[in-house]
Amino acid sequence: MTQVTFKNNPVTLGGKEVEVGEKAPNFTVLANDLSPVTLEDSAGKTRLISVVPSLDTGVCSAQTNKFNESAASLGDDVVILTISVDLPFAQSRWCGANAADAIQTLSDHRDLSFGKAFGVVMEELRLLARSVFVVDKNGVVTYKEIVSEGTNHPDYEKALEAVKAAQ
Repeated sequence: MTQVTFKNNPVTLGGKEVEVGEKAPNFTVLANDLSPVTLEDSAGKTRLISVVPSLDTGVCSAQTNKFNESAASLGDDVVILTISVDLPFAQSRWCGANAADAIQTLSDHRDLSFGKAFGVVMEELRLLARSVFVVDKNGVVTYKEIVSEGTNHPDYEKALEAVKAAQ
């Protein structure tokens, strides 16, 4: 199991950690309009799943903006999902304030369905650990990075290379 700290304090990751090469588990999260969204809703496309503790923090905001800006270069066969436990209303406000229109922000606040399915729930904080997953058109996890210190940035270039390789 991946060891993670948040502000240099160890945290326990809950759920079943997914591995590269495994079929990605399905989950149900909420769109900004409170409608349910599942992984299967984007079947047939390559998915970049960017996971952040809270959009209203500096690193999370930067991570989400980076992937939003990269979306155009990835093409129409790629869907970028940003998942946090922020309420859908807060995510919608953040997207408006940041002109983030090339990604889909999704909330896992209700039952931590995504976090448990991918093994990234920081149990002590009830937040999701900063991570990036790439799921190919066939639903297989082809890339995974769970950032070891929750306040650090993920490796953006490796994640974007993995998306291109999965297409």
